[in-house]
Amino acid sequence: MGGKVNAAKKAAGMVEDCSVIGIGSGTTIEIFLEELGRRIKEEELTVYGVPSSYQSHLAALKNGVKIVDLFQYPELDICFDGADQVDENFNCIKGGGAALTREKIVATASKKVYIIVDSSKIVERLNMPVPIEVLPFACGFVEKKLAEIGKPVIRTGSGKLGPVVTDNGNFIIDCDFGEIKKPEELEREIDEIPGVVESGIFCSKLIDGVIAGYENKAEILKGKIRHQTQRGKNLSSHTFKP
Repeated sequence: MGGKVNAAKKAAGMVEDCSVIGIGSGTTIEIFLEELGRRIKEEELTVYGVPSSYQSHLAALKNGVKIVDLFQYPELDICFDGADQVDENFNCIKGGGAALTREKIVATASKKVYIIVDSSKIVERLNMPVPIEVLPFACGFVEKKLAEIGKPVIRTGSGKLGPVVTDNGNFIIDCDFGEIKKPEELEREIDEIPGVVESGIFCSKLIDGVIAGYENKAEILKGKIRHQTQRGKNLSSHTFKP
């Protein structure tokens, strides 16, 4: 938990007065918003935000962020979001909270995008199941097409019966592709399936930096991470190329 908190504090310190920020979703972003809320109150900052989910919308309001939308601000100054996994080239997998489509829209609309993670989320190569948002009408067809290249499972809710329904009214399929060696190619292949709204692969071309949190510090990583492993496990330290 310490790494996540340290990364969130580092990110909150980057927000400037009167800026318009993109706000991702998830537990790390909730911590980020709490830290930002302290700054807004203590420093009397004005911060405008476009949230990517109802969760982050409510958390932003609670912490003093003025909510706006992409009609008012089609281009945002900076976006902060979490990730479920980040590889050494800054490719990410997102969508554990089922907000991936709006997260990708908000990130793409932003001049700068920073991913906030505990350092344990950084891996050599992406290897976890990829969340994919699909139209309910096309779910059976999309699942069949995904089964040709991976192992798809329709995500079901823990607080309700049946499939998880996104803020957009769609379903989520989590598809296991094993180790993902070429994220950009896989992203294109998924997006070409009719009925797919968006995939949870966020390629490095979208990411300007990763704010990695450790137990006693946080660092902004902007170059390729030289990832060291031992017996297949990630070490806590990461160095990076300029």
